[in-house]
Amino acid sequence: MTEITEFKTWIASGPWPIDGGLSGELEKRGHDLSDKLWSARLLQAEPAAIAQVHQDYVDAGARIIITASYQASRQGFAAVGLSTDQADDLMRLSVTLAKDVADKSAQKVWVAASVGPYGAVLGGGQEYFGNYGVAHQDLVKFHRERIEVLASANPDLFACETIPDLDEVNALLEVLSAYPDIPAWITMSCKDGEHSCAGQDISGLAKAVANHPNIVAIGVNCTKPEFVTPLFEKLAKVSGLPLVVYPNAGRVWDGEARCWIGEGHSTLPIQIVKEWAQLGAKLIGGCCGLGPAAVTALNQDLANLR
Repeated sequence: MTEITEFKTWIASGPWPIDGGLSGELEKRGHDLSDKLWSARLLQAEPAAIAQVHQDYVDAGARIIITASYQASRQGFAAVGLSTDQADDLMRLSVTLAKDVADKSAQKVWVAASVGPYGAVLGGGQEYFGNYGVAHQDLVKFHRERIEVLASANPDLFACETIPDLDEVNALLEVLSAYPDIPAWITMSCKDGEHSCAGQDISGLAKAVANHPNIVAIGVNCTKPEFVTPLFEKLAKVSGLPLVVYPNAGRVWDGEARCWIGEGHSTLPIQIVKEWAQLGAKLIGGCCGLGPAAVTALNQDLANLR
C-alpha cells in the first residue's frame, strides 16, 4: 500500500484530531517569538521546547502533528546570518523533532511538514492579505527550495497551510507534482465565509486541485471559526475531497504590533465540530490561540462522532 493510499484510508475512517497552534503555545510558555522567524527561531535556540509542545499535543490525542517549519526558509535564516546549509539543516530538524515524538506514540501519529505561505517569510502579516505582487515562477522557486529540503527529511505528508491566494495555490501544485508519492493538503486563510484572504471565491481552491494525484484534503486554517461552515458548504458543492480545518481562536492578527487582538474561543464548541464533520471534515484541529486543552476536548468529541 502506498503512503497516499494508506493515508487516504485512514482519513476516511475519521474524523480525526490534529494538533493546535504551535507558536501561540510556545509564547504561553515564555518564549519570545517577536522576530520574523517566529517559532522557527527556536529550531536553533531551543529545539527541546518545540519537541515538548509536539509531545503535549500527542498526549492530548492529536493524530497529526505539524512541524515548526511554517516560517522557516533559506531567506529567513539568511537574514539572521545563517548559511544555506545551516538553514536546510534546521528545516530538516523541524521534521526530525516531530518524527521522534511520533515514533514514541503507542498509536500511529502522522507528521505533516508545514509549508507556510510566502507572505509568512515577509514577517508583516502578508499571509492574511495575499496579492504579493510576486511572479508565478518566483513563488514556484521559493516553494520548490523549501519542499525539496523538507521532503529529504521524510515527513508523512505536506501541510500547505494559511495560503491566502489562489496564485500561490497554483505555484504549490506545480511544485507538489514532483512528489507524487507524498500526500499533501492545502488549506487557505479566509477573511469571511466565502473568500480567501486575497478576496477570491473559496470554490477556486477545489477547482484548482481537481485531479491532482497527491492532494488528499483541502480546507481552511487560521480562519475565524464562524466562517468555516459557509466555506465548507461552498467547497463541498465542488469537490468530494475530505475537508480539513484548524481555525484560530477567533481573534484578529495585528501585523504591525505582531500580536492577536480581540476575544476568542478557548475550545471548539461541539455543535460546530459536529456541523463540520457532517459537511465532510475528516481532520479537525486548532491554530493560533487553540492549544492542548482544546485538542483534548476535540479528541473526545471526535471519538464520539466516529
